[in-house]
Amino acid sequence: MKEIKGGVTAAKGFTASGIYCGIRKNKEKKDLALIKSEVMCSAAAVYTTNKVKGAPIAVTKENIKDGKAIAAICNSGNANTCNADGVEVAETTCKALAKELNISEKDIIIASTGVIGQPLNVKAITDGIPSLVKSLSVEGGEDASWAILTTDLKPKEAAVEFEVGGKLCRMGGIAKGSGMINPNMATMLVFITGDVAVSPEMIKVAVKEAADESFNMISVDGDTSTNDMLSVMTNGMAGNAEITEKNEDYKVFLEGLTFLCKKLSQMIARDGEGATKLLEGYVYNAPDKETARIAAKSVISSNLTKAAMFGADANWGRVLCALGYAKCELDVNKIDIAFKSEAGEITVCKNGAGVDFSEEKAKEILLKDHIIIDINLNDGTEEATAFGCDLTYEYVRINGDYRT
Repeated sequence: MKEIKGGVTAAKGFTASGIYCGIRKNKEKKDLALIKSEVMCSAAAVYTTNKVKGAPIAVTKENIKDGKAIAAICNSGNANTCNADGVEVAETTCKALAKELNISEKDIIIASTGVIGQPLNVKAITDGIPSLVKSLSVEGGEDASWAILTTDLKPKEAAVEFEVGGKLCRMGGIAKGSGMINPNMATMLVFITGDVAVSPEMIKVAVKEAADESFNMISVDGDTSTNDMLSVMTNGMAGNAEITEKNEDYKVFLEGLTFLCKKLSQMIARDGEGATKLLEGYVYNAPDKETARIAAKSVISSNLTKAAMFGADANWGRVLCALGYAKCELDVNKIDIAFKSEAGEITVCKNGAGVDFSEEKAKEILLKDHIIIDINLNDGTEEATAFGCDLTYEYVRINGDYRT
Protein backbone atom coordinates (compact mmCIF):
# COMPACT_ATOMS: atom_id res chain seq x y z
CA MET A 1 0.00 0.00 0.00
CA LYS A 2 1.27 3.44 -0.90
CA GLU A 3 -0.42 6.57 0.40
CA ILE A 4 -0.70 9.23 -2.30
CA LYS A 5 -2.01 12.76 -2.58
CA GLY A 6 -5.60 13.35 -3.52
CA GLY A 7 -9.09 12.48 -2.40
CA VAL A 8 -12.13 11.37 -4.36
CA THR A 9 -10.55 12.29 -7.70
CA ALA A 10 -7.34 10.30 -7.21
CA ALA A 11 -8.80 7.30 -9.06
CA LYS A 12 -9.15 7.28 -12.84
CA GLY A 13 -12.34 8.70 -14.29
CA PHE A 14 -13.59 10.72 -11.32
CA THR A 15 -14.31 14.43 -11.07
CA ALA A 16 -15.83 16.44 -8.23
CA SER A 17 -17.05 19.89 -7.26
CA GLY A 18 -18.28 21.88 -4.29
CA ILE A 19 -20.20 25.17 -4.25
CA TYR A 20 -22.31 27.45 -2.05
CA CYS A 21 -25.96 27.18 -3.12
CA GLY A 22 -27.78 28.94 -0.28
CA ILE A 23 -28.61 26.28 2.32
CA ARG A 24 -26.24 27.61 4.97
CA LYS A 25 -26.52 31.11 6.40
CA ASN A 26 -22.78 31.65 6.08
CA LYS A 27 -22.11 32.36 2.41
CA GLU A 28 -18.40 31.75 2.97
CA LYS A 29 -19.05 28.03 3.52
CA LYS A 30 -19.70 25.67 0.62
CA ASP A 31 -22.81 23.55 1.15
CA LEU A 32 -23.29 21.34 -1.92
CA ALA A 33 -20.89 18.68 -3.21
CA LEU A 34 -20.88 16.38 -6.24
CA ILE A 35 -18.75 13.36 -7.20
CA LYS A 36 -19.05 11.90 -10.72
CA SER A 37 -17.57 8.95 -12.57
CA GLU A 38 -17.09 8.81 -16.34
CA VAL A 39 -18.59 5.32 -16.42
CA MET A 40 -20.96 3.24 -14.33
CA CYS A 41 -19.60 1.99 -11.00
CA SER A 42 -20.14 -0.94 -8.72
CA ALA A 43 -21.48 0.68 -5.57
CA ALA A 44 -22.28 -0.22 -1.98
CA ALA A 45 -22.96 1.57 1.28
CA VAL A 46 -23.46 0.95 4.97
CA TYR A 47 -25.70 3.15 7.07
CA THR A 48 -26.48 4.50 10.52
CA THR A 49 -28.01 2.10 13.05
CA ASN A 50 -30.15 4.87 14.55
CA LYS A 51 -33.86 4.04 14.30
CA VAL A 52 -34.43 7.63 13.16
CA LYS A 53 -32.89 7.85 9.70
CA GLY A 54 -32.54 10.78 7.33
CA ALA A 55 -34.65 10.72 4.16
CA PRO A 56 -31.57 10.55 1.88
CA ILE A 57 -30.70 7.14 3.33
CA ALA A 58 -34.04 5.67 2.20
CA VAL A 59 -33.54 7.09 -1.29
CA THR A 60 -29.91 5.92 -1.56
CA LYS A 61 -30.83 2.40 -0.41
CA GLU A 62 -33.44 2.19 -3.13
CA ASN A 63 -31.18 3.70 -5.78
CA ILE A 64 -28.21 1.38 -5.26
CA LYS A 65 -30.03 -1.84 -4.44
CA ASP A 66 -28.82 -3.04 -7.86
CA GLY A 67 -25.20 -2.38 -6.81
CA LYS A 68 -24.72 0.42 -9.36
CA ALA A 69 -24.15 4.20 -9.21
CA ILE A 70 -22.38 6.85 -11.25
CA ALA A 71 -22.66 9.97 -9.06
CA ALA A 72 -23.01 11.12 -5.45
CA ILE A 73 -24.48 14.42 -4.24
CA CYS A 74 -24.41 15.78 -0.71
CA ASN A 75 -25.59 18.96 0.99
CA SER A 76 -24.50 20.30 4.35
CA GLY A 77 -26.30 22.67 6.71
CA ASN A 78 -29.51 20.63 6.85
CA ALA A 79 -29.93 16.91 7.57
CA ASN A 80 -33.27 16.51 5.77
CA THR A 81 -34.39 14.35 8.69
CA CYS A 82 -37.79 14.24 10.44
CA ASN A 83 -39.36 16.27 7.64
CA ALA A 84 -42.74 15.23 6.17
CA ASP A 85 -41.46 15.94 2.65
CA GLY A 86 -37.94 14.59 3.19
CA VAL A 87 -38.08 11.72 0.69
CA GLU A 88 -39.74 13.98 -1.88
CA VAL A 89 -36.95 16.56 -1.45
CA ALA A 90 -34.25 13.88 -1.88
CA GLU A 91 -35.96 12.43 -4.95
CA THR A 92 -36.43 15.89 -6.46
CA THR A 93 -32.71 16.52 -5.99
CA CYS A 94 -31.84 13.25 -7.76
CA LYS A 95 -34.19 14.06 -10.65
CA ALA A 96 -32.66 17.52 -11.13
CA LEU A 97 -29.13 16.15 -11.05
CA ALA A 98 -29.98 13.27 -13.38
CA LYS A 99 -31.43 15.69 -15.93
CA GLU A 100 -28.32 17.91 -15.79
CA LEU A 101 -25.92 14.95 -16.11
CA ASN A 102 -28.09 13.01 -18.58
CA ILE A 103 -28.12 9.91 -16.36
CA SER A 104 -30.79 7.92 -14.54
CA GLU A 105 -32.00 9.34 -11.22
CA LYS A 106 -31.67 5.78 -9.86
CA ASP A 107 -27.89 5.81 -10.34
CA ILE A 108 -27.28 8.50 -7.71
CA ILE A 109 -26.11 8.31 -4.10
CA ILE A 110 -27.58 11.16 -2.06
CA ALA A 111 -26.70 12.37 1.43
CA SER A 112 -27.44 15.30 3.73
CA THR A 113 -25.91 16.49 6.98
CA GLY A 114 -26.65 19.26 9.43
CA VAL A 115 -29.51 20.33 11.68
CA ILE A 116 -32.37 17.86 12.20
CA GLY A 117 -36.07 18.74 11.92
CA GLN A 118 -35.87 21.86 9.78
CA PRO A 119 -37.31 22.01 6.25
CA LEU A 120 -34.70 21.79 3.50
CA ASN A 121 -34.94 24.38 0.76
CA VAL A 122 -34.82 22.08 -2.26
CA LYS A 123 -35.04 25.03 -4.66
CA ALA A 124 -31.64 26.24 -3.46
CA ILE A 125 -30.24 22.84 -4.40
CA THR A 126 -31.95 22.50 -7.78
CA ASP A 127 -31.01 26.06 -8.70
CA GLY A 128 -27.41 25.32 -7.73
CA ILE A 129 -27.07 22.03 -9.61
CA PRO A 130 -26.21 23.54 -13.04
CA SER A 131 -23.29 25.45 -11.48
CA LEU A 132 -22.31 22.38 -9.48
CA VAL A 133 -22.14 20.24 -12.61
CA LYS A 134 -20.33 22.92 -14.59
CA SER A 135 -17.68 23.07 -11.83
CA LEU A 136 -16.81 19.36 -12.05
CA SER A 137 -13.06 18.79 -12.44
CA VAL A 138 -10.23 16.52 -11.36
CA GLU A 139 -9.11 19.39 -9.11
CA GLY A 140 -12.56 19.68 -7.54
CA GLY A 141 -12.09 17.04 -4.85
CA GLU A 142 -10.92 19.60 -2.30
CA ASP A 143 -13.97 21.81 -2.90
CA ALA A 144 -16.19 18.76 -2.41
CA SER A 145 -14.39 17.92 0.84
CA TRP A 146 -15.18 21.41 2.19
CA ALA A 147 -18.81 21.34 1.04
CA ILE A 148 -19.77 18.29 3.14
CA LEU A 149 -18.53 19.70 6.47
CA THR A 150 -20.63 20.84 9.43
CA THR A 151 -18.77 21.57 12.68
CA ASP A 152 -15.53 20.04 11.39
CA LEU A 153 -12.49 22.25 11.73
CA LYS A 154 -10.91 21.05 8.50
CA PRO A 155 -11.61 18.79 5.51
CA LYS A 156 -10.59 15.16 5.52
CA GLU A 157 -9.28 13.46 2.39
CA ALA A 158 -6.88 10.62 1.67
CA ALA A 159 -5.86 8.32 -1.17
CA VAL A 160 -3.92 5.12 -1.72
CA GLU A 161 -2.54 3.13 -4.65
CA PHE A 162 -1.78 -0.58 -5.01
CA GLU A 163 -1.52 -3.29 -7.65
CA VAL A 164 -4.25 -5.80 -8.46
CA GLY A 165 -3.43 -8.43 -11.06
CA GLY A 166 -0.49 -6.38 -12.32
CA LYS A 167 -2.60 -3.23 -12.79
CA LEU A 168 -2.01 -0.03 -10.80
CA CYS A 169 -5.20 0.82 -8.92
CA ARG A 170 -6.14 3.87 -6.90
CA MET A 171 -8.74 4.65 -4.28
CA GLY A 172 -9.49 7.97 -2.61
CA GLY A 173 -11.99 9.38 -0.21
CA ILE A 174 -13.37 12.37 1.64
CA ALA A 175 -15.11 12.36 5.01
CA LYS A 176 -16.96 14.57 7.43
CA GLY A 177 -17.51 13.94 11.08
CA SER A 178 -16.76 15.85 14.24
CA GLY A 179 -19.63 15.39 16.69
CA MET A 180 -22.33 12.70 17.08
CA ILE A 181 -19.63 10.15 16.42
CA ASN A 182 -20.28 6.71 17.84
CA PRO A 183 -20.74 4.54 14.78
CA ASN A 184 -22.00 1.11 14.31
CA MET A 185 -21.66 2.50 10.87
CA ALA A 186 -23.06 5.87 11.64
CA THR A 187 -22.53 9.50 12.53
CA MET A 188 -20.48 10.68 9.63
CA LEU A 189 -20.42 10.87 5.85
CA VAL A 190 -17.68 9.13 3.91
CA PHE A 191 -17.43 8.98 0.12
CA ILE A 192 -14.83 6.64 -1.38
CA THR A 193 -14.05 6.21 -5.07
CA GLY A 194 -11.82 3.74 -6.87
CA ASP A 195 -10.84 2.50 -10.31
CA VAL A 196 -10.63 -1.17 -9.31
CA ALA A 197 -12.84 -3.60 -11.24
CA VAL A 198 -14.91 -5.42 -8.62
CA SER A 199 -18.38 -6.92 -8.84
CA PRO A 200 -21.33 -5.33 -6.98
CA GLU A 201 -21.59 -8.46 -4.85
CA MET A 202 -17.96 -8.35 -3.72
CA ILE A 203 -17.84 -4.61 -3.12
CA LYS A 204 -20.79 -5.01 -0.75
CA VAL A 205 -18.88 -7.63 1.23
CA ALA A 206 -15.67 -5.57 1.26
CA VAL A 207 -17.37 -2.37 2.44
CA LYS A 208 -18.84 -4.16 5.46
CA GLU A 209 -15.50 -5.80 6.32
CA ALA A 210 -13.56 -2.52 6.01
CA ALA A 211 -16.13 -0.58 8.04
CA ASP A 212 -15.92 -3.07 10.90
CA GLU A 213 -12.15 -2.50 11.13
CA SER A 214 -12.31 1.30 10.87
CA PHE A 215 -15.37 3.52 11.05
CA ASN A 216 -17.22 1.17 13.39
CA MET A 217 -14.29 1.55 15.78
CA ILE A 218 -14.61 5.34 16.21
CA SER A 219 -16.22 7.13 19.13
CA VAL A 220 -16.11 10.87 19.79
CA ASP A 221 -19.09 11.43 22.07
CA GLY A 222 -21.29 8.33 22.23
CA ASP A 223 -24.13 9.83 20.17
CA THR A 224 -25.22 8.01 17.03
CA SER A 225 -26.42 10.27 14.22
CA THR A 226 -29.47 9.85 12.02
CA ASN A 227 -28.07 10.35 8.54
CA ASP A 228 -24.64 9.25 7.88
CA MET A 229 -23.10 6.54 5.82
CA LEU A 230 -20.05 5.16 4.10
CA SER A 231 -20.50 4.82 0.34
CA VAL A 232 -18.02 3.33 -2.12
CA MET A 233 -18.04 3.54 -5.93
CA THR A 234 -15.47 1.74 -8.11
CA ASN A 235 -15.53 2.10 -11.90
CA GLY A 236 -13.08 -0.56 -13.13
CA MET A 237 -11.03 1.86 -15.21
CA ALA A 238 -7.75 0.49 -13.81
CA GLY A 239 -8.25 -2.45 -16.17
CA ASN A 240 -7.74 -5.35 -13.76
CA ALA A 241 -9.71 -8.56 -14.15
CA GLU A 242 -12.99 -8.05 -12.29
CA ILE A 243 -12.92 -9.33 -8.72
CA THR A 244 -15.85 -11.73 -8.34
CA GLU A 245 -14.74 -13.92 -5.42
CA LYS A 246 -12.62 -13.87 -2.29
CA ASN A 247 -9.29 -14.55 -3.98
CA GLU A 248 -5.85 -12.90 -3.70
CA ASP A 249 -6.99 -9.89 -5.73
CA TYR A 250 -9.90 -9.43 -3.33
CA LYS A 251 -7.51 -9.51 -0.36
CA VAL A 252 -5.41 -6.72 -1.90
CA PHE A 253 -8.51 -4.67 -2.69
CA LEU A 254 -9.83 -5.15 0.85
CA GLU A 255 -6.44 -4.21 2.30
CA GLY A 256 -6.42 -0.98 0.27
CA LEU A 257 -9.99 -0.12 1.21
CA THR A 258 -9.37 -0.84 4.89
CA PHE A 259 -6.13 1.18 4.87
CA LEU A 260 -8.00 4.15 3.41
CA CYS A 261 -10.91 3.78 5.82
CA LYS A 262 -8.56 3.69 8.81
CA LYS A 263 -6.81 6.85 7.60
CA LEU A 264 -10.12 8.69 7.34
CA SER A 265 -11.26 7.25 10.69
CA GLN A 266 -8.22 8.72 12.41
CA MET A 267 -8.89 12.10 10.80
CA ILE A 268 -12.48 12.06 12.07
CA ALA A 269 -11.42 11.11 15.59
CA ARG A 270 -8.67 13.73 15.66
CA ASP A 271 -11.15 16.41 14.55
CA GLY A 272 -13.74 15.59 17.22
CA GLU A 273 -15.59 18.69 18.37
CA GLY A 274 -13.25 20.62 20.66
CA ALA A 275 -10.70 17.80 20.61
CA THR A 276 -7.03 18.43 21.34
CA LYS A 277 -5.79 14.82 21.18
CA LEU A 278 -6.22 11.72 19.02
CA LEU A 279 -6.67 8.62 21.17
CA GLU A 280 -6.07 5.04 20.05
CA GLY A 281 -7.30 2.18 22.19
CA TYR A 282 -5.16 -0.79 21.18
CA VAL A 283 -6.30 -4.13 22.61
CA TYR A 284 -4.23 -7.23 21.89
CA ASN A 285 -3.78 -10.83 23.02
CA ALA A 286 -7.57 -11.11 23.20
CA PRO A 287 -9.38 -14.48 23.02
CA ASP A 288 -11.25 -13.49 19.85
CA LYS A 289 -11.70 -10.55 17.45
CA GLU A 290 -15.11 -9.52 18.82
CA THR A 291 -13.78 -9.30 22.38
CA ALA A 292 -10.87 -7.16 21.20
CA ARG A 293 -13.22 -4.80 19.34
CA ILE A 294 -15.71 -4.45 22.18
CA ALA A 295 -12.98 -3.85 24.76
CA ALA A 296 -11.16 -1.25 22.64
CA LYS A 297 -14.40 0.58 21.84
CA SER A 298 -15.46 0.59 25.50
CA VAL A 299 -12.25 2.31 26.57
CA ILE A 300 -12.25 4.88 23.78
CA SER A 301 -15.92 5.70 24.49
CA SER A 302 -15.44 6.28 28.22
CA ASN A 303 -16.07 9.94 29.05
CA LEU A 304 -14.02 9.61 32.23
CA THR A 305 -11.06 8.20 30.30
CA LYS A 306 -11.43 10.91 27.65
CA ALA A 307 -11.50 13.62 30.32
CA ALA A 308 -8.40 12.14 31.97
CA MET A 309 -6.55 12.22 28.66
CA PHE A 310 -7.54 15.87 28.19
CA GLY A 311 -6.03 16.64 31.59
CA ALA A 312 -2.92 14.49 30.95
CA ASP A 313 -3.87 12.51 34.05
CA ALA A 314 -2.56 8.91 34.07
CA ASN A 315 -5.74 7.67 35.76
CA TRP A 316 -5.46 4.09 34.57
CA GLY A 317 -8.31 3.05 36.87
CA ARG A 318 -10.72 4.69 34.43
CA VAL A 319 -9.39 2.48 31.65
CA LEU A 320 -9.77 -0.65 33.76
CA CYS A 321 -13.26 0.46 34.78
CA ALA A 322 -14.27 0.83 31.12
CA LEU A 323 -12.94 -2.65 30.41
CA GLY A 324 -14.90 -3.95 33.39
CA TYR A 325 -18.27 -2.84 32.02
CA ALA A 326 -17.51 -3.79 28.41
CA LYS A 327 -20.08 -6.27 27.13
CA CYS A 328 -17.62 -9.13 26.73
CA GLU A 329 -15.92 -11.71 28.92
CA LEU A 330 -12.57 -10.52 30.33
CA ASP A 331 -10.26 -11.76 33.08
CA VAL A 332 -9.38 -8.43 34.71
CA ASN A 333 -6.64 -10.11 36.74
CA LYS A 334 -4.63 -10.67 33.55
CA ILE A 335 -4.82 -7.15 32.11
CA ASP A 336 -1.77 -4.92 31.60
CA ILE A 337 -2.14 -1.23 30.69
CA ALA A 338 0.41 1.25 29.36
CA PHE A 339 0.27 4.78 27.92
CA LYS A 340 2.32 5.62 24.81
CA SER A 341 3.11 8.70 22.74
CA GLU A 342 6.07 10.20 20.91
CA ALA A 343 7.39 11.12 24.36
CA GLY A 344 7.75 7.48 25.34
CA GLU A 345 5.89 4.66 27.05
CA ILE A 346 4.95 3.93 30.64
CA THR A 347 3.33 0.86 32.23
CA VAL A 348 0.69 1.80 34.80
CA CYS A 349 -1.08 -1.50 35.49
CA LYS A 350 0.03 -5.17 35.63
CA ASN A 351 -2.29 -8.12 36.13
CA GLY A 352 -5.19 -5.80 36.94
CA ALA A 353 -3.35 -3.93 39.68
CA GLY A 354 -1.41 -0.70 39.88
CA VAL A 355 2.37 -0.50 39.72
CA ASP A 356 4.78 2.23 40.76
CA PHE A 357 5.39 4.73 37.96
CA SER A 358 6.61 8.27 37.55
CA GLU A 359 3.67 10.69 37.45
CA GLU A 360 5.99 13.27 35.88
CA LYS A 361 6.95 10.93 33.04
CA ALA A 362 3.32 9.90 32.57
CA LYS A 363 2.22 13.52 32.25
CA GLU A 364 4.97 14.19 29.72
CA ILE A 365 3.65 11.28 27.63
CA LEU A 366 0.00 12.32 27.94
CA LEU A 367 0.60 15.95 27.03
CA LYS A 368 1.24 14.92 23.41
CA ASP A 369 -1.55 15.16 20.83
CA HIS A 370 -1.55 11.46 19.84
CA ILE A 371 -1.90 8.95 22.66
CA ILE A 372 -2.08 5.16 22.50
CA ILE A 373 -3.81 3.38 25.36
CA ASP A 374 -2.07 0.02 25.22
CA ILE A 375 -4.13 -2.86 26.66
CA ASN A 376 -2.76 -6.41 26.85
CA LEU A 377 -5.49 -8.90 27.81
CA ASN A 378 -2.95 -11.77 28.01
CA ASP A 379 -5.66 -14.21 26.99
CA GLY A 380 -5.28 -15.03 23.27
CA THR A 381 -3.89 -13.75 19.97
CA GLU A 382 -6.50 -11.39 18.48
CA GLU A 383 -6.27 -7.58 18.38
CA ALA A 384 -8.27 -4.46 17.51
CA THR A 385 -7.81 -0.69 17.54
CA ALA A 386 -10.47 1.91 18.32
CA PHE A 387 -10.12 5.63 17.56
CA GLY A 388 -11.36 8.56 19.63
CA CYS A 389 -10.44 11.89 21.14
CA ASP A 390 -10.29 13.68 24.46
CA LEU A 391 -13.31 15.38 26.04
CA THR A 392 -12.81 19.11 26.44
CA TYR A 393 -14.52 22.28 27.64
CA GLU A 394 -14.83 23.31 23.98
CA TYR A 395 -16.99 20.26 23.16
CA VAL A 396 -19.65 21.47 25.60
CA ARG A 397 -19.48 25.02 24.24
CA ILE A 398 -19.90 23.89 20.63
CA ASN A 399 -22.87 21.64 21.38
CA GLY A 400 -24.50 24.05 23.80
CA ASP A 401 -25.56 26.36 20.97
CA TYR A 402 -25.18 24.21 17.83
CA ARG A 403 -28.73 24.78 16.58
CA THR A 404 -29.05 28.46 17.45
